[in-house]
Amino acid sequence: MLAKLREKNLHTWLPSYLFQRLRRIRREGSAGLRHLLFAFCDHYEPLWANAPNDMGESRVRFWVDSYPRLVDSFRDSDGFSPRHSFFYPADQYHPRLVEPLTSLVRAGHGELELHLHHEDDTRETLREKLREGLDKIGSHGHFSRGADGSVRYAFIHGDWALANSRRGRCCGVDDELVVLFETGCYADFTFPSAPDESQPRIINQIYWPDGDLRCARAHERGRQARVGEHLRDRMLMIQGPLALVPRLSRPPFRIENAAVTAADPATPSRVASWVAQDIHVQGRPEWVFVKVHTHGASETQGASLLGEPGRNMHRELTTRYNDGVRWKLHYVTAREMYNIATAAMCGETGDPHAFRSYLLPPPPL
Repeated sequence: MLAKLREKNLHTWLPSYLFQRLRRIRREGSAGLRHLLFAFCDHYEPLWANAPNDMGESRVRFWVDSYPRLVDSFRDSDGFSPRHSFFYPADQYHPRLVEPLTSLVRAGHGELELHLHHEDDTRETLREKLREGLDKIGSHGHFSRGADGSVRYAFIHGDWALANSRRGRCCGVDDELVVLFETGCYADFTFPSAPDESQPRIINQIYWPDGDLRCARAHERGRQARVGEHLRDRMLMIQGPLALVPRLSRPPFRIENAAVTAADPATPSRVASWVAQDIHVQGRPEWVFVKVHTHGASETQGASLLGEPGRNMHRELTTRYNDGVRWKLHYVTAREMYNIATAAMCGETGDPHAFRSYLLPPPPL
C-alpha cells in the first residue's frame, strides 16, 4: 500500500489535503449568496504528438467553427457565454495557427496566454524563449498590457515542470519564478499536476510563493492570499482543485485533479468536488475560485469538449451554480480570475463581475 501511495506521489500532498479537510469544519464560511468564478485553462497544443502544420491548422479550424456553437446557448449571471483561456505554446508558434484563434478572442470567447515546453535551459536562454514567444503571439494583439505598455501574461509550464519541479527534466532553470516575473508574468496556473512528481505540497490555494525564489520548486512554500495583502514583487500562484474522492471500484478512491478529458469528462459529481475544495482569498470566502484544465487541441479531446460532454458541464454550471439565491456563476478568463483575486486582496466586496479588469485590462486586439 505504501508503495502504491508513493507511486502516485500521494505522500507529497496527502498530508495537506487531510489537514484541509479537518480545518474545513472550523474554517470561515459564507452564509447566503456565493459567487463561483469558473476558468477553463487549456494547454492548447495544435501540434500535439508532433503533428504537421496542416493537421494543426485543421485542429484549430475545428475549434473556431465548433466553439461558438457549443457556448452560445449558455450564459452566466452577467450574460457572458463560457470564456476559454487558450494557453498557447510558444514552442509551437505559427501565424496560421494563432490568427484563427484571434478571431475567437475578438468575438468574446476567451483570451490567449502563454504556455512553454523547454529543457536544459539557463535563465538567459529561458528569458530569450519567453520574449520571443511573447513578441510573436503578442504581435496578433494578445496579452494584457501594463500602464507602461509592457506585456503582462499568465503562464502554464509544459510538462508541469515549473522551476525544475521534475528534478531538472523539462526545465533546467531553478529560479524560473524570478525570470517569469521579470518578463511580465502576473500569475502561474500550472497546478495541480497530481499524480505527477511535480505536484507541490501546497494545494487548493491562491498564494504567494515565499521560499527562496532562486531555488528549485520555490513555490513549495508560500502564504495564502488574503484580504489586506497584495504583493507586487512576485507573481501569484492560482491553483485548481485537488482532492481524493470516493468511487465504487478498487481502489475505493480516485485522484480528482481537475483535468477534463474525453476519458474523464466533467460530471455533476466532479463539478461538486471542484466547488467543495473552497478555493478562495482568505477573508473573502463568498468568492469561490474553480480553475480546471485540459489539453483540448487534439481530435479526441476536442470532440469531447465541444460535444455533448462539454454541454453537460455547462448545463450543470449554469443551473445548479447560477440560481441567484445560493450561487451566481461568473465565467472568467485567467486574466479576469487574477484581477478578481487581486480585488479581493485589496478589500473589494460585492459582485466580482465589477472587477474583471481591476488591475490588468483586456488584450489590445
